[in-house]
Amino acid sequence: MFRLSAPTALVTIAFTFLTAACGTPPANLDLSLQHPSSGGKFMVRMVPPVSGPAVNQMHAWQVHLGTLDGRPVSRATIGFDGGMPQHGHGFPTKPRITREVAPGVYALEGMKFSMTGWWDMRLAIQADDVTDGAAFNVIVDDSGIQR
Repeated sequence: MFRLSAPTALVTIAFTFLTAACGTPPANLDLSLQHPSSGGKFMVRMVPPVSGPAVNQMHAWQVHLGTLDGRPVSRATIGFDGGMPQHGHGFPTKPRITREVAPGVYALEGMKFSMTGWWDMRLAIQADDVTDGAAFNVIVDDSGIQR
């Protein structure tokens, strides 16, 4: 009969637990990069770099912010947060909206995915007297983000 030593058994149990908890993202995860904000006050679209974000490479995204009927929303203040929900850590950098590059189009710079897996990106949006938020999910693999 095959027997594991106590330390080997503990490592095996820990590995099994961690890979189960941190491995597969939820089956119903919304990977859309455009949808209404949480409160339905804005339409928000996240645009990754054309070449696709590579793991351990700095890159920039664009955030397109508009009204529900498609008009651009300018002069908004947008906060950014996010990370890896299954791993319990944030981004290894401090991504932030740096400027409005066109009406309703904002540069999100300082992005870096330090590993493959499920990442979330959360926006806190303030435009005039309207406040709302939006959350996006991406699965990063060795070839970029999955769609």
